[in-house]
Amino acid sequence: MDFDDSRLEDPQLESHQGLRWLASTGARIRRAALYEPVGHLERSDRPRGILALGAEARLVRAVLESACPVPFMAWPGPGLPAWVGPLDMTVVLGDHDTPEWVVQCAAEATRRGTTLIVAAPDTSTLAQVTASSRTTLIPTTEPDPLAAAVAVLSLLGELGLGPDVNTDYVADAADLVAESCAPARDLSDNPGKDLALCLADTLPLIWGGTVLAGRASRRIAEAVRRASGRPALAADAGELDTLLSAVRPRDPFADPIDGDPETQPCLVLLDGDKLTDRLGGVARRLEDRAEAVGARVAKVSSGDADLGSTEVERYVTLLQQGLYGAAYLEIGLVDR
Repeated sequence: MDFDDSRLEDPQLESHQGLRWLASTGARIRRAALYEPVGHLERSDRPRGILALGAEARLVRAVLESACPVPFMAWPGPGLPAWVGPLDMTVVLGDHDTPEWVVQCAAEATRRGTTLIVAAPDTSTLAQVTASSRTTLIPTTEPDPLAAAVAVLSLLGELGLGPDVNTDYVADAADLVAESCAPARDLSDNPGKDLALCLADTLPLIWGGTVLAGRASRRIAEAVRRASGRPALAADAGELDTLLSAVRPRDPFADPIDGDPETQPCLVLLDGDKLTDRLGGVARRLEDRAEAVGARVAKVSSGDADLGSTEVERYVTLLQQGLYGAAYLEIGLVDR
């Protein structure tokens, strides 16, 4: 497939379904926060441990790992761990299409008498099997795991089990990305379109140095694979360094038209300018390695370091820019 960048300037993109879905992310986060949780939990109700299941459970873990005062685990299934009991809390995120194993684990957690926080539509099977006096339900109306996760994180912050998460600020962060990546915005001043250009004919290698940037890198790689049908890898710095070391340096004098050139990697650095000295050095080494073999380097930033944004706001900013890049990549790809 070839990439036609003129397709990114089509006026009809204003009605593109995928772009409109991305643009409404902030609105979905606000709507998820509007609904009062059904149930009652107090800050004093501190559990022995917390288990998270379902969509975006790993995001909840990434946010809570450094701040949660009790042990926390994101569980991949399929069965419920034996240690989960009445002294513990189970957090479940789902919708009407929640995988059966998650529903079964949630039902088992309810039978064991754990405290539950469930984010799901109140008419869903998940909400029904977890209904109990120890369950707090966050009723959701739309199948958006990110919006549900932000609502859960906000509640956990209020309970003193995680950092404070202001849903309005997180929604604002998504809105700012929607504005900067809007279809009507010119390619020269649109980070989503610019990222799509970098990824158009390359093998994306995506790295985020922090825990949440690493989580965003995996979500972005998934979106790029779906959009292009091509490989895209999010991995640790050591693995990416090994791959870049094996790349044959690009010949600057090679004819870009004749022959069938090898696909070159594109190193995508997420928030490389927000890292500590040690991790900043890792980012610079990766960038130097990529430049040594003639690979492109794309940098995605969550904004100025002195703005005081929370980690969740930065995560959403990085993620949304990457998802816009994947969406524009899909729009620009055409069959040969």
